[in-house]
Amino acid sequence: MIIGVDLGGTNIRAGVVNDGVVISLNQALLNDKESLQKTIAQLISVIAPLITPDVKGIGVGVPSVVDVVNGIVFDVVNIPSWKKVELRKILEAEFNIPVTINNDVNCFALAEHFYGEAKSFSSFVALALGTGIGAGIIINNSLYTGCNCGAGEIGSLPYLDKNFESYTSSLFFESAYSTTALKAHEAALAGDKNALEIWSQYGLHLGNVIKAVVYTFDPEAVVLGGSIAKAYSFFEKSMKKSMADFQFPETILNLKVITTKVENIALLGAASLLR
Repeated sequence: MIIGVDLGGTNIRAGVVNDGVVISLNQALLNDKESLQKTIAQLISVIAPLITPDVKGIGVGVPSVVDVVNGIVFDVVNIPSWKKVELRKILEAEFNIPVTINNDVNCFALAEHFYGEAKSFSSFVALALGTGIGAGIIINNSLYTGCNCGAGEIGSLPYLDKNFESYTSSLFFESAYSTTALKAHEAALAGDKNALEIWSQYGLHLGNVIKAVVYTFDPEAVVLGGSIAKAYSFFEKSMKKSMADFQFPETILNLKVITTKVENIALLGAASLLR
């Protein structure tokens, strides 16, 4: 059994994973984010109740760049005190079992590869759509992280007057329409015309992200996850319209765009780091 940990800017979630199933779960709101010592203590307190003699390791997904070899995380998103943290060293000293750490979207891609809709593909890109936008990349059945675990930071690519993240994450709804993706989704479900138009515009921008992904990696599939992907039916049409001018039409015809259906995907992905 492996413990998978999803460390976010708001929550800490940890679960015991056995044969691709989360059999025990513990979670807490992340407090005192300005204090490294207190956040480390809280992380340990969430993991500790799950430790048993049967647990053989811990996998941790974090929203940051990671020195995967040495288990050091840098500049964790929305946790100001985490600038450079030797997390593997800290957790291995605390629990005396192996610890592996990687970017959270890379964990998402691994979970899809082993357990999800993408397990039949040898090369695909997983896009996490939420507070930000990031990509996890599987090439020839292996996770590609880049030299600094920074591959897939597609949200930072320049786009229009800002970058892709400004137009395809929650920032788009907040800055352009003074609402949230959740509220826009709820309004669209109720048939609100303004909300439907918001999602149509969102789809046009996301289509441009996917074109950038395909020009770069030419994957078999793109898997959409994160909270915004739940509204897929409202932006699918405009997204595909935006993709229609791709220079190589046959490539786009062959591309599969699917949404994740895996429960507890972040925990499964983090645990998969030890496979």
